[in-house]
Amino acid sequence: MDEAGTDSQGLNHRGKRYFASNCRTHQPRVREFLFSEFMADICRATLGDDVYLFWEQYVVKGADKGMKFAWHQDSGYVENPDHKPYLTCWCALDDMSEANGTVHVMPFSRIGIRSWVKHVRQPDTNDKIGYYGDDPGVTVTCPAGSIAVFTSVNFHCSGSNSTPNMRRSFLAQYSAEPILSTEGTLWGAAEPLLLGGKMAVGAPVPDPTLVPG
Repeated sequence: MDEAGTDSQGLNHRGKRYFASNCRTHQPRVREFLFSEFMADICRATLGDDVYLFWEQYVVKGADKGMKFAWHQDSGYVENPDHKPYLTCWCALDDMSEANGTVHVMPFSRIGIRSWVKHVRQPDTNDKIGYYGDDPGVTVTCPAGSIAVFTSVNFHCSGSNSTPNMRRSFLAQYSAEPILSTEGTLWGAAEPLLLGGKMAVGAPVPDPTLVPG
């Protein structure tokens, strides 16, 4: 931001909210966690026998002025809407509360939407919004080390951080198949975690030209 002479870049806003992705490429401990038996167990129970790492990122909200994040589906940020819902594992790195801007997740039973919805980008924040109702969803109040698990078509949002400490979380996202762009190239990553129900860490990333569909 300093080099660009700006206070915002994409979803990042100086001192208020930051996203850092692909941390596994230079932090071995992050890779160990993402491809652990523990995460494989979560994925088996939710996605099935074939699982690929799709995306991972840290989200940090600044102290006192950490920005909220608008109602959205994670799938709303994917260019190609024609993909199977993937899995978001929202990992709390700090104790999470309403005060520090924890996540709110909307149950399917309350919103009645189980598929991709077109989102509209906010010009001032660059957030994409897909829900404008007044249902507050389910507030995830939990201690550090907890994991909230939901699909990429569950609407969710997060509040602002009004506490004197940073609010930190880590997102680990997995898909049941490689997700492709509208041009047929890989969207995100497609590193195998499970193939046929068995650990497949280190297996080659699929060639998108050979991915069915």
